[in-house]
Amino acid sequence: MLAQIITESAEFTRPHIDWHAFAPELVILGWGAFVTIVDIVGLDRVRRLMAPLTGIGFLLAMIPVLTLRSQGDDLPRVLFDGAYVVDNYSLVLKGLFLISGYVIVLLSSDYMAEGDYYDSEFYQLIAASVLGMLVMTSARDLISIFIALELLSIPAYLLAAWRKRDLKSNEAGLKYMLMGVFASGILLYGMSLLYGLAADTRLSVIGDTIAGAESTPILTLGVLFTIIGFGFKVSAVPFHTWAPDTYEGAPTPLTAFLAVASKTAGFVALMNVVFFAFAGQPDLVEPFMWILAAATMTVGNLIALRQTNMVRMLAYSGIAQAGYVLAPLAVYGDRLGDAQQAIVLYLVIYAAMNLGAFAVVIIAARKTRSGEISAYGGMFRYAPGLTLAMTVFLFSLAGVPPMGGFWAKFFVFKVLTDGWGLWGTILAIFVAVNSVVAAYYYLNVAKQMWFMPAPDGDHSPIVIPPALVAAVAVTIIVTMITGVTGLIPDWTDFTNLAAAP
Repeated sequence: MLAQIITESAEFTRPHIDWHAFAPELVILGWGAFVTIVDIVGLDRVRRLMAPLTGIGFLLAMIPVLTLRSQGDDLPRVLFDGAYVVDNYSLVLKGLFLISGYVIVLLSSDYMAEGDYYDSEFYQLIAASVLGMLVMTSARDLISIFIALELLSIPAYLLAAWRKRDLKSNEAGLKYMLMGVFASGILLYGMSLLYGLAADTRLSVIGDTIAGAESTPILTLGVLFTIIGFGFKVSAVPFHTWAPDTYEGAPTPLTAFLAVASKTAGFVALMNVVFFAFAGQPDLVEPFMWILAAATMTVGNLIALRQTNMVRMLAYSGIAQAGYVLAPLAVYGDRLGDAQQAIVLYLVIYAAMNLGAFAVVIIAARKTRSGEISAYGGMFRYAPGLTLAMTVFLFSLAGVPPMGGFWAKFFVFKVLTDGWGLWGTILAIFVAVNSVVAAYYYLNVAKQMWFMPAPDGDHSPIVIPPALVAAVAVTIIVTMITGVTGLIPDWTDFTNLAAAP
């Protein structure tokens, strides 16, 4: 028996690993270990180096993303028998997460340096969370999706409660963790039912198994519980209640991270499951998505109307924006590529305009020391450039041309109305009406900045650190270029999605 075991062990063949395809993840992992060692050796002497070192790591990881994209003829690269795929779609999202992580570092550097916080661990947790997001983009397997989801979520639980002596921060971290764990349990239950049906965790096998199958109770529950689990992650209504309190209590740079990168990763996981596992069950999935999209955009906008705190307003605005992103999933049918392109474009533009808005919030708080919308009164008189930048971000969030947000909503609207019948048209009307409703509270902030007096009569200028200037510059350039040019580059062409492994 022992000889047989040894013989069988000797016959083990190491699976082929495409190291180039894994390079972005390996760079973040290796650089994160390097930064940790520097922190352990240098302690307080290297405290100021943690932010730039982490930012360099994100930029270095962009190099293999670009080199992989330049070798487009070799894509997709399929690893582990279809459980991990590097293709055009995943590379675009990897680039989005790495640039978003870099902007978060820019937003955090002065915030952390000026407070009584532990800089090193903060940036290491940010890097670990971004690593989970990179894995998520290529995950085509239930196990790898869940591992990636937890890898990006667990550091975020810790980061939300970073200000340990602040009760609101403690509350934010606790609510986020409890709701996240609850959502993970629901998600795992749904995934277990899907595994029971297909006897395999790969999305492609699950998709082949349930394609065209009759809607049985087990299949319906598996799909429903999986969607609900991801609904918590993207703060879709009615699974959104954790978001406003968490966003308000967490450190503001971390709030931007949760509102953009973490939420985008949740959408990526949802897209992977819907497009690769549920592609053959649109009649079962689309009604769930229709209800989620309509409820999320409507409830988010209506509650945002009543907010007086800027961060809470952006939180409910983010909930409403999640409804717009969900809308193409309600009509994906046989045109997976169009729906996926609309969603990815929305996520890219949303990341730019939302990160830019949070950058302005962080800068304004350095002077006003308040998160109230009324504190933005008279900003044009002492910070005209900042006021103009915030106006661009607000107009883009509202979908006003020629900002990038207009094109984001336009492509969602196009997918909904392009031959999808009555229900697609009705959902498009929801998008249009909610966009008008959202314009009211976005323009209210612009009115405060441009036309209302400063609440304390103080018109002294704001001292803006270079890192925050760079963050605003990067985000406003992306927002304006995508809006003014209507730029829809070739790397968002996902028409071959249905044929991908």
